[in-house]
Amino acid sequence: MMHTVFLLINTVIVLDVLYLYLIMPRIPRRHDETVFKKGSLFAHRGLFDNAAGVPENSLRAFEKAAAMGVGIELDVQLSADGVPVVFHDAALTRMCGEEQKVTKLSLSELKKYSLLDTDETIPTLEEALGVIRGRVPLLVEIKMETASPEVCRKADRILSSYSGPYCMESFNPFACLWYRIRRPQVLRGQLSDGFYRDAAFRRPKYYAFAVALSFLLLDFLSRPDFIAYNYDYRNNMSRRLCRRLFRGWSAAWTIKSEEQLEKAAPHFDVCIFDSFMPSQVAQQQFG
Repeated sequence: MMHTVFLLINTVIVLDVLYLYLIMPRIPRRHDETVFKKGSLFAHRGLFDNAAGVPENSLRAFEKAAAMGVGIELDVQLSADGVPVVFHDAALTRMCGEEQKVTKLSLSELKKYSLLDTDETIPTLEEALGVIRGRVPLLVEIKMETASPEVCRKADRILSSYSGPYCMESFNPFACLWYRIRRPQVLRGQLSDGFYRDAAFRRPKYYAFAVALSFLLLDFLSRPDFIAYNYDYRNNMSRRLCRRLFRGWSAAWTIKSEEQLEKAAPHFDVCIFDSFMPSQVAQQQFG
């Protein structure tokens, strides 16, 4: 009987240690995170207002955010001819009214479409960086939808010559792994969500992977510097342990109101916001 009890206790201890090993962020050789940590506010896809002619992920939205002095979160994926462009969705449907995939069109073809019927078009990463000019820090989300790391390579060629502060983040742990191996000096973030709660991931074929992503069990691959997590699922145990136990910093997405910002401040180091402009009081309190 005692042997069984000891075996059970040892098994629990081993599983606990294994769990902590899997979710552990980068601890040794951490880089200076001051510009990004504690109180940083980042405008989600720029300081946009889709209804007022300032589309998300547009040069106008980036200029507005930079002029206001708030950080910028933007999305990068590749055109069919391998040019890093700044666009969130996989398809042009919502922003351009065309059912075409970004990755299936060349840059010249993408440039024919306007963003929400404005005079703004899909910017390249180079164009976006040229507008921002290092005035505010950047969170660059790498949209790596396949196993190919080509988007990491192409984006890095441009970002490595950029003089302003930036870090990368991605939902795909293999994008973070590429940066861990190839560009360890760049701060990297693992994006996550409550995937296992989504009906689309509850099929047996996807569920285990959804659980692993939701609870950061693949962090052993990338050892991220920070976790960017959906604010709605902020109580996720793995996210909280990464911040409290391992002292990794944490970003909340996407904050939609002053009330949410106030509630997020004690639990996150960085807030990615849209749909409102944080008040001066909130910026001073959180920033």
